[in-house]
Amino acid sequence: MSFWKGKNITVTGGAGFLGKAVVKELQRRGCAEDQIFIPRSRDYDLREPDAIRRMLKDARPDIIIHLAAVVGGIGANRDNPGKFFYDNLVMGVHLMEETRKVGVDKFVAIGTICAYPKFTPVSFKEDDLWNGYPEETNAPYGLAKKMLLVQSQAYRQQYSFPSIYLLPVNLYGPEDNFDPATSHVIPALIKKCLDAKAAGEDHISVWGTGAASREFLYVEDAARGIVLATEHYDKPEPVNLGAGREITIKELAEMIVQLSGFKGRIEWDSSKPDGQPRRCLDTGRAEREFGFKTRVPLEEGLGRAIKWYQENTAPETLH
Repeated sequence: MSFWKGKNITVTGGAGFLGKAVVKELQRRGCAEDQIFIPRSRDYDLREPDAIRRMLKDARPDIIIHLAAVVGGIGANRDNPGKFFYDNLVMGVHLMEETRKVGVDKFVAIGTICAYPKFTPVSFKEDDLWNGYPEETNAPYGLAKKMLLVQSQAYRQQYSFPSIYLLPVNLYGPEDNFDPATSHVIPALIKKCLDAKAAGEDHISVWGTGAASREFLYVEDAARGIVLATEHYDKPEPVNLGAGREITIKELAEMIVQLSGFKGRIEWDSSKPDGQPRRCLDTGRAEREFGFKTRVPLEEGLGRAIKWYQENTAPETLH
């Protein structure tokens, strides 16, 4: 707790899914409400240098945790490659540059597993980041976030800029984005199952073949990892944040069907893309460098996410 004493912390994206969890974790570490500044996009457009300068003047941060991102699932990535590339790139580039000019104690940049090459050997090691091109449907987003690593390392080398770069795997949990147009696979499946159950339908349709694998990290575990890294890590090398467990989309869908109580069948739409064939991180560096290990098993986390959706969805959809 002494690390945070007297420090002003700016959390971009602090009102979002991961951001809320990070803010709660900071508060658990003893940060007062007036220490944490959450810039809202309606007040500060982080794509604009003038807005960033105004935000830095207002917040006077000692630490910046940059979570803000324009992000979505496979469909959203496929439909918005230009927007996802531009918005994420310019946010990071301008924010780090303007922060460098005013100086901070630490800048924490959050990357994405989408930065890894399409055919990275499993388990993904941080040293494999540059050994190929990302999976095509999310490459623009992944490469834009990957440039934060290049900028972070270059600024550390030239300006001694105190930045670190973290690579979280796919996140899930309560308060996730359940909008079918932009959601990731877990909230999309939860919504499909519970909505079909409420409507008395006998099947759900799921993109792809189910053969692709993914790794998932409960959002509170991710927030704890980010805060631990902020406290204890100060090196240029990127660090994976993950659970270290791989599961196929087919197995995941069957697990969510069972946990949600949906009695129908799954129909796979193989005309839709699977995305990256496999994803599973090597999490050894995070454990060695700042003692991070996950606490919430996938089944337990899925149960919590399903319960949250049930409790926070309009009652008429849950009959």
